[in-house]
Amino acid sequence: MKTEQLYQLFRESEGISTDSRTITPDQIFFALWGDSFNGNKFAAEAIEKGASWAVIDDPAFENGKTILVDDCLIELQALATYHRKELKTSVVGITGTNGKTTTKELLAAILSKKFKVHSTKGNLNNHIGVPLTILSAPEGTQMMVIEMGASHLGEIRILCNIARPDYGIITNVGTAHIEGFGSFEGVVKAKAELYEYLRRVNGVAIYNEQDHLLAEKIYKLVNRAIPYSDPTGIDLEVEPVRSDFNLAVRITFHHKTCEIETNLFGLYNIENIRAAIATGLFLEVSIEDIVDAVKNYQPESNRSQVRKTKNNTLICDAYNANPVSMNLAIESLAAIDTGKKMCILGDMLELGDKSAEEHNRVISALRKSNFENVLLAGREFSKAAVRSGYKTFPNVPKLKEYLKAERVKGYTILIKGSRGMAMEKIYDVL
Repeated sequence: MKTEQLYQLFRESEGISTDSRTITPDQIFFALWGDSFNGNKFAAEAIEKGASWAVIDDPAFENGKTILVDDCLIELQALATYHRKELKTSVVGITGTNGKTTTKELLAAILSKKFKVHSTKGNLNNHIGVPLTILSAPEGTQMMVIEMGASHLGEIRILCNIARPDYGIITNVGTAHIEGFGSFEGVVKAKAELYEYLRRVNGVAIYNEQDHLLAEKIYKLVNRAIPYSDPTGIDLEVEPVRSDFNLAVRITFHHKTCEIETNLFGLYNIENIRAAIATGLFLEVSIEDIVDAVKNYQPESNRSQVRKTKNNTLICDAYNANPVSMNLAIESLAAIDTGKKMCILGDMLELGDKSAEEHNRVISALRKSNFENVLLAGREFSKAAVRSGYKTFPNVPKLKEYLKAERVKGYTILIKGSRGMAMEKIYDVL
């Protein structure tokens, strides 16, 4: 079946599902493959639960309600590409080493003041998540904010060809997933694939003029570029203001200045806020609406969240970690004026041959910060912290056993680690 024919069936359906366990009536099931499963085996179950069709790529599972294609993933991507071409909407694409999810959520909140907005849910930012995001856009969507993640060269290029962004933001470039890119230069090249796409389609890059690496790439790669500091021909200033805990900012635009306290922890979020405000202004959202959106934005998914328990104040930044975000989080905890401070950190994964060096740098940052208590979980931190005097644990379950026995109380605690460490599992004992 051609993509055009499948698209007509999609238009008549209730959307797409790749999970037979949660499928709802009249959805189309795509039998994707995983590392340890063959989605074709669940096609019959999906149809029994009410799927209108099941798209498969193994003829052994054909029946009267299946559609056989060469490769289910490629067909899912092709369907999303076709749908994107049919949509009368604009797309902002966001990538970067740190901050892309927070920037995406802030920008979606800002743009929702003026447009009907559809954005990436959670972390659906890869070769499967981006197509699913586009295909789930409701009728009448005026603006999409699409997050794009990558762990190898070429992935951002593929996602751009699917999402076709009109505007693009690279939040920054660091050493996350360096194992997959081979080097820092590989990371830079991968993120710059968004700029290369924008040049090809004469799109607009909104960029941090204070980031010399990105400014250089802008100069070389993009035809149309808008700096955070001048999104409309009028200077924009977004500066941190001293605050007791949550990040407070001073916004100056068009001869007006206001200060707001956000619900975000950490000075490292200032650039995410600058990116979202600048893009909102460029897309003609009023400064009053932007201020209201930023002030009321509530972070989710363990990103810069502050939670108060009966025993402690937790800074829940456990969704992911890399060398840049880890060190910035440590700096931010050190800078706030509070009582006893504790750091509970888990390994930073996928750093390849840079892992020992980067974990040692974090140990050095911790020593300089003089926190009352530091606990480290994972093999990499255990090796790096041998002579530090810090308590180390081989894994999170062992860390949790210790915390249950110790009954930690009266601390402000930063909790951070890579997604594979699942540091959120210790929240309930703090």
